Amino acid sequence: MRLTFAVTFPKRLYPVRCVLAAVPAALLLLLPAAHAQFGAPETTPVHDATALKPPAGHSVAIVEFEDLECPDCARANPLLKEAAEKYHIPWIRHDFPLPFHNWSFQAAVNARYLDSKSEALGNEYRDFIFANQISIETLPQMNAWTQKFAAEHRIAMPFAVDPTGKFTQQVKADYALGQKIGIEHTPTIWVVTNAAHAAPFVEVVDRGKLYQIIDRAEAEAHK
Repeated sequence: MRLTFAVTFPKRLYPVRCVLAAVPAALLLLLPAAHAQFGAPETTPVHDATALKPPAGHSVAIVEFEDLECPDCARANPLLKEAAEKYHIPWIRHDFPLPFHNWSFQAAVNARYLDSKSEALGNEYRDFIFANQISIETLPQMNAWTQKFAAEHRIAMPFAVDPTGKFTQQVKADYALGQKIGIEHTPTIWVVTNAAHAAPFVEVVDRGKLYQIIDRAEAEAHK
């Protein structure tokens, strides 16, 4: 049985994943006990695995669906960055801004705008927002932090970041891809491989085992 909750507690106090379904008000007081009772999260039932593969020229990669307002995504971010750098493997970051978050969609659009300047700049912005997420509660605050990032990098964010809707459509396309796969929460993370004798994707449910999962995928890929 999967018990699904939307996180409405302060980010500083209740570090759990962000999920699609909302919590009935009557259950809010029971959330800590219920979380303990049902234990570790289950793996995501994958409906369409087409996108769960490394990019061309790579045998192993990390695939993540993230929400820039999700506290658990912020906690996962440094570990995923460290792992991608340690193993020299791609880290494919997909947008999955959850509907009940008030600024994550616009932050994702901002990141897409910065991606259009350089992928490195867009990812640096995502890392910056995650690092400062605890100080961001509202859309105006997110906009202020975005301007701070821009000033530190000596770039100008336009008043209209997405006048044609191009970046909005990119974010929506990622969200639709996540729905097609069967995403139920953020972050959802897989280690994917094209190794002939290995599982093509393994979800990272326990992030303490991330390196172990990558080691196994790398070993299979180099057999």
